[in-house]
Amino acid sequence: MDKDLGLALLLLLLCHKGNTEFPVSCPYGCQCFTPVQVLCTDEQMKSLPKNTSRQVKDFIIMTSAVQYLFPRTLEGSPQLTKLIFLNNELQSIHSRSFEHLTELQELEISGNPGLDNLFLGTFSKQENLTKLLLNFNRFHTVLPGMFDSLKQLETLQMKGNIISDLPAFLFLSLRKLRVLDLSQNKLEEVKRETFYGLERLEILKMNNNFIHNFTSDTFHNVSQLTELHLAGNNITQLDDDSFSVLTKLQVLNLRGNLLTAFSDKVFGYEGSNLTELNLKGNRLTELSSLSRLTSLTDLNLSSNQLSNLTEDIFRNLTALENLALSENQITLLPEMIFNELFDIKVIYLHKNNLSTLDAKLFKSQLFIQQLYLSDNQLESLPEELFDYFIWQYTVRLHGNPWKCDCHMWYLHDWVLANSKNVEMLDRVVCQSPDFLRRQTVMSINKDQLVCHLSKDEMPDLSTCSLQTSNGTMIIKCKVDKCSPLMVKVQFQEDSGTIEEHIVKNEYKPSQCRNETLIETPI
Repeated sequence: MDKDLGLALLLLLLCHKGNTEFPVSCPYGCQCFTPVQVLCTDEQMKSLPKNTSRQVKDFIIMTSAVQYLFPRTLEGSPQLTKLIFLNNELQSIHSRSFEHLTELQELEISGNPGLDNLFLGTFSKQENLTKLLLNFNRFHTVLPGMFDSLKQLETLQMKGNIISDLPAFLFLSLRKLRVLDLSQNKLEEVKRETFYGLERLEILKMNNNFIHNFTSDTFHNVSQLTELHLAGNNITQLDDDSFSVLTKLQVLNLRGNLLTAFSDKVFGYEGSNLTELNLKGNRLTELSSLSRLTSLTDLNLSSNQLSNLTEDIFRNLTALENLALSENQITLLPEMIFNELFDIKVIYLHKNNLSTLDAKLFKSQLFIQQLYLSDNQLESLPEELFDYFIWQYTVRLHGNPWKCDCHMWYLHDWVLANSKNVEMLDRVVCQSPDFLRRQTVMSINKDQLVCHLSKDEMPDLSTCSLQTSNGTMIIKCKVDKCSPLMVKVQFQEDSGTIEEHIVKNEYKPSQCRNETLIETPI
């Protein structure tokens, strides 16, 4: 069932006030919500009721056993403006079934698995029709001239059939058509003549067919198109200028094809008005610059095979708000890759191979709302990474092999202070060291985040001496340069209580003396 129609019917049911409020009788097995609306949902109904009031404008027949529509089936209801057959058992519709319905504006015949064709002339009297839905039947072909009389038609849907070919000039007379949906059929090739006459078309959907070939000529005569849906086909290549004639195109959906590369040159050399571009689920291994797509707000590159992105890939995309890069093979992001993307609200980077992030990677994303870094190879995060964000936001960090040592101090402190911002916080756990393995970062004391130096990293203590004088212990070390290390001195009392003192070298390199003294009272 069409979701929008299902919702509309549900609202009608909720608004049902009972038949007793209306002076006219309601046909047996049907419900009359208002004097002008009738819904029939009797599974035993094999023919349409004959006592329908002449006041009725909207007639809906659902899940009935009606199999045939004959020339005189609807002759008693010439006043109808909306007629819907949904999920019935229709097998044949006579070419004169609707000849009396000259006022009809909306007609739907959907969800009939036994209906495999329509006869020429079926819609010959529907000159006022603006919406025609023929979804999820078993149509395998459409006869030339089938829609020639529908001069006022604005929406035509034929999704979910098994149509393998469309006649040339099929839509030539549909000068007012704005929405055309051919999704989920068996189309293999699109001829440019097919779309002649559709100068006012705004939305074209051809998802889940078997299209593998079309040229820039395909879209001549549909230059007013604002939405183009080509998802779920077998498109392997897009030539330069493929969409150049579609100067008003705003939404392009190429999800689930076989593209290995993509260039903004497919829109010609003057740029594009595109706002949404969906390339999810292709086989992209590389991208050239997208800098011509200056109006783009939504870009989906998820579920491809991208591993390296250049620093200027998103340059000039200053209107971008949503960016999806998840489920790729990205190992490194250049520091300036998101530079000047000030309006961005969502960045999805989960399920990649990121092991490090630059501290200033998100410095331009002040108003970020969602940032997903989950399921990568991150062991720690650099200081200040999240400090640029000023808006309420959420992050995902789980699924990374966090190394809970001294390099985790920033993330540990940030998580404690911003726990409400972290989704699935209980899954942000340590991978190492072994004694902290599987413990949540939230539950660990900062004292446990220590680094054990290797022999090569150990400072030379042979120049250090220990002295006591007047109750003071003096540790004196000669150093070649100022040590960046922090020194902790811990005193443990008999009760086991530990008192800790921390000393940092605050000198700048230019101010360092030849000796560093650390004095701690005993």
